[in-house]
Amino acid sequence: MDHGPAPDVFDPRLYAEGVPYARYRLLRDHHPVARQSEPEVLGWPAGPGFWAVTRHADVVRVLRDHRTYSSHLGATQIRDPDPADLPFLRRTILNQDPPEHGTLRRTVARAFTPARVDAFAARVRGRARTLLRAARDGAEDGSADLVRTVTDEYALLNLTDLLGVPAADRGLLLEWTVRIIGYQDPEDAPAPLLGPDGKPLNPRSPALLGEMFGYARELAAYKRAHPGDDVMTTLAHAGLEDAELEMFFFLLTVAGNDTVRSAAPGGLLALARDPDAYAGLAAGRAPLDRAVEELLRVHPPVLSFRRTAAADTELAGQRIRAGDKVVVFHAAANHDERVFTDPDRLDLGRAPNPHVSFGDGPHVCLGAHFARLQLRVLYEEWIAAMPASELAGAPRRLVSNFINGITRLPLRVSGPAG
Repeated sequence: MDHGPAPDVFDPRLYAEGVPYARYRLLRDHHPVARQSEPEVLGWPAGPGFWAVTRHADVVRVLRDHRTYSSHLGATQIRDPDPADLPFLRRTILNQDPPEHGTLRRTVARAFTPARVDAFAARVRGRARTLLRAARDGAEDGSADLVRTVTDEYALLNLTDLLGVPAADRGLLLEWTVRIIGYQDPEDAPAPLLGPDGKPLNPRSPALLGEMFGYARELAAYKRAHPGDDVMTTLAHAGLEDAELEMFFFLLTVAGNDTVRSAAPGGLLALARDPDAYAGLAAGRAPLDRAVEELLRVHPPVLSFRRTAAADTELAGQRIRAGDKVVVFHAAANHDERVFTDPDRLDLGRAPNPHVSFGDGPHVCLGAHFARLQLRVLYEEWIAAMPASELAGAPRRLVSNFINGITRLPLRVSGPAG
């Protein structure tokens, strides 16, 4: 039976209206590995197209099989990088394959030990309480934009504490994150910087990251002279080359910040849209650890990641040629009826819950433990001190096919605690 053409899930503007779950379902059911075009959008040039992978089993297969589906060949964004930038991008573990990837990952994993992360729990809790109290006390009409007043700063300050970034420098990290993550969004991103040809520079180009890399070298030098119990001290003493250190700092600053910066408002929004689920959580009928996993399932921080086929292969009946782009869609996999019963329902007690919001395989998120800690604490403190999660206006989503971002989230912040 002809089920018609595969629906588009590439256009970043689609995601400003909401994650296109109906389109994902059509793809999963009828075009599980679907050819997608890459037209010019928002001033960014057209590309050759890619394969969209939307079923859970296929997404996991791609993420685990680094020999067939490489992070190294074309990096991990849908858009092709400038060929001149590719050697530079391959310095980061995000764009490497084993065994090189494993060597560098073990280095940074020593800095992200669970014991070190857990030692920050009291500081994270104090920050959540302070920010929520300030949002409530500063609300003139009983509502506040939780992105502006709480979640952006919460994610940023927690990360800079873990990294060991001085307080005076924290605004730089947010500026860099917004430029790199929000580049597809005309409202959220700063004005793009243009190259000699008048076209926007890729926000991950070396030309735009020099300031960040210079800062990373300066901070590492300071940590060698003044060591502390933080991630940058560990990296500064790990014997890394300058290029490796710079790319670790880039990855930790952007990915480490934006994981919670995206997931926290997404979780609060999901709770605001399901009062019964929120009431069950507030009453203790849903274990909080399971609730965190379910909120991550329904609002993964990252929407898509690219791999490049290293050899001719076949996936879900489609012949894929060496060099083809293969893009996994996390939110689609997290709603696959073949794995999740009633996937459109927010089930805060769901178990098992094999979501892929933090990826799978060799590139599973290094900071997942720290992200879960922050999310758990924020939800606990919201329940303890704030009214039931309730929308006070329309949220705004990031224009992006990469980051599942919320840029405005007006919630009611005055009234009886949850």
